Amino acid sequence: MLDAKIPQGPLEEKWNNYKAHAKLVNPANRKKLDIIVVGTGLAGSSVAASLGEMGYNVKSFCFQDSARRAHSVAAQGGVNACKNYKNDGDSVYRMFYDTIKGGDFRAREANVYRLAECSASLIDQAVAQGVPFGREYGGYLNNRSFGGVQVSRTFYARGQTGQQLLLGAYQALMRQVHQGHVKLYTRHEMLDLVVMDGKARGVIIRNMDTGAIERHSAHAVVLATGGFGKIYFLSTLAMGCNGSAIWRAHKKGALMANPSWTQIHPTSLPQSGEYQSKLTLMSESLRNDGRIWVPKTQDDQRPPNQIPEEERDYYLERRYPAFGNLSPRDIASRAAKERIDAGYGIGPLKNAVYLDFSRAIREQGEDKIREKYGNLFRMYEKITNVNAYTEPMRISPAAHFSMGGLWVDYELMTTIPGLYALGEANFADHGANRLGANSLLQASIDGYFIAPYTMANYLADEIKSGPIDIKHPAFEAAERAVKEQLQLLMAIQGKESTDYFHRKLGHILYDKCGLSRSAAGLQAAISDIRALRTEFYNNLHVPGGLGLNAELEKAGRVADYLELGELMCYDALTRNESCGAHFREEYQTQDGEALRNDKDFSFISAWAWTGNDQPPKLHMEPLHFEFVTPTVRSYK
Repeated sequence: MLDAKIPQGPLEEKWNNYKAHAKLVNPANRKKLDIIVVGTGLAGSSVAASLGEMGYNVKSFCFQDSARRAHSVAAQGGVNACKNYKNDGDSVYRMFYDTIKGGDFRAREANVYRLAECSASLIDQAVAQGVPFGREYGGYLNNRSFGGVQVSRTFYARGQTGQQLLLGAYQALMRQVHQGHVKLYTRHEMLDLVVMDGKARGVIIRNMDTGAIERHSAHAVVLATGGFGKIYFLSTLAMGCNGSAIWRAHKKGALMANPSWTQIHPTSLPQSGEYQSKLTLMSESLRNDGRIWVPKTQDDQRPPNQIPEEERDYYLERRYPAFGNLSPRDIASRAAKERIDAGYGIGPLKNAVYLDFSRAIREQGEDKIREKYGNLFRMYEKITNVNAYTEPMRISPAAHFSMGGLWVDYELMTTIPGLYALGEANFADHGANRLGANSLLQASIDGYFIAPYTMANYLADEIKSGPIDIKHPAFEAAERAVKEQLQLLMAIQGKESTDYFHRKLGHILYDKCGLSRSAAGLQAAISDIRALRTEFYNNLHVPGGLGLNAELEKAGRVADYLELGELMCYDALTRNESCGAHFREEYQTQDGEALRNDKDFSFISAWAWTGNDQPPKLHMEPLHFEFVTPTVRSYK
């Protein structure tokens, strides 16, 4: 039985009760303890800065050439917090309920409530760091709405919220680097976790500039390495994003939770050809003022401005009148796919829908829309050569976010003692669907306000351990395995590139484990992925050598994806229901909505690695709802 370590007591008192009784490490002893943090996005930078400020010895690793290049910069639209500045009925409980409902009642109550409870403090923290949130004329912080809610709780810095929040965390991190509490290693990639006597004790790292393999030890390891949405190849994520750190930890004993719950974002720029390797995200904030529609006639060739109002189908407003264009991401994405598949798609490839601002511009004026979304409109015009002030945008669903990740308890510790997972690297807060503007929130909350408390509860007993010796046989074995894998990939010398295999895997997953799934499709996907993995190890070509070699790094990541992709399909196949982003075609209502099965599937799937080419083992963490009653998730 998995122990989530959820504190006793009323929901609103659990976190305070935990903090009141958790063990502490006094300031003199903190300098005796070493902590490794992998990743320098919002979660990684914030936790490294926080732990450094507290006096621990921290090593921080990232594969980018600067911590500022972490993918958190790409988040655009905002960060949620229940400040109730608009006086529209928001509260901690309202935000908690919106989040747990948005995740289709597949998340822990205690974790979700803590997320909402800590959200207000994050805004104060960010303002103190100088984050330039949007403000009203009188100087008060402004808010806007995001999908899945009926209040305004999203704080934003135009369309650059992630970048501005990361700059605040980066400054805090670099302050600790300057003071000597944090040692920062850029261009270093984690290739394996070292486990000694059942505890996480270090990592094996590849210096990406020299190819050298390094050993680093610590009393605890934090993985803040983001999600694995790039497994679909075409996604909104940067090309370097990957799931290797958490996958290597999974193979060392950390359970992987809900891996099939991956989010398809509804407002990406559509694919324009097979040459593409990335899609561009347009912020969900645009759905505040933009209206989504398709022509009522199939294969309509007219330019959008020549299609009269009565011949437009505003399908989200039609199907979900209570939430309309602000329906949650999973619902909006599936609705777009349904219209596209039915022949109503627009654009050269008929793979998009319109996002139209004409009414908002008429009612508010172009200057107001430019003030709110100007940088997004400029980005759109730069990419498409279309002026969205005069013509609707074209948008399409695209792979985006991983709700699944390493299983963690209330303390954010994995099933390996001493190994923590923060932000998108864990599964903890979003259930089967993440609401917009909760990603930046979770990453920041985990790093600033949760892990610095919960890690002390573990580290208090590690003071007597003394320094961790990197000459221990566990380090030697891990380093040897890493080198053997790199040499294996180099030795194949087949004919196909890494991207060839990655693209084929992405096609399999998007078609059979994407916006919709079926038992037959998932079984076929497992078979296809196994065949592709066999081809990979027989026909991969990696040019260059073991030194500076970006293709070798990609090959290692795709090798992990070929294993992770199979687990995603196993997870989706065993969950005979539809919930959130997991839409099984066999389980839907008469009008095509998700049909959840609380009686049989109200649990968290936690998978154990059993070995190469062996089926994974499923563990279940039952979900208990003491403070809310799961209901049919309706946005109509």
